[in-house]
Amino acid sequence: QVQLVESGGGLVQAGGSLRLSCAASGHTFSINVMGWYRQAPGKQRELVAAIRSDGSTNYADSVQGRFTISRDNAKNTVYLQMNGLKPEDTAVYYCNAHFGRAWGPFGSWGQGTQVTVSS
Repeated sequence: QVQLVESGGGLVQAGGSLRLSCAASGHTFSINVMGWYRQAPGKQRELVAAIRSDGSTNYADSVQGRFTISRDNAKNTVYLQMNGLKPEDTAVYYCNAHFGRAWGPFGSWGQGTQVTVSS
């Protein structure tokens, strides 16, 4: 089992920046893909960005060029640097981690962290 704990959410004005972190614990040695998903009220959970252990990445079109996902394998931690935030980025952001190569989501979820962008 893998446990995931997110941090770094908050309230920010449009155009601002936030950095989310997700630390994994437990059976972390086999984790391949770590990713960020978000869910806004009344909407389905959607991919934001994901990264494999080899460094390859996958971004949603809506965040390409504004958000950057990175990973510290030694710390079993994934980060999401969010710049140029827009009100439509407001959502609960969830971390996901799994052992396979497919982007997912599969496996374990964190509890979520709220990101609110004011206009």
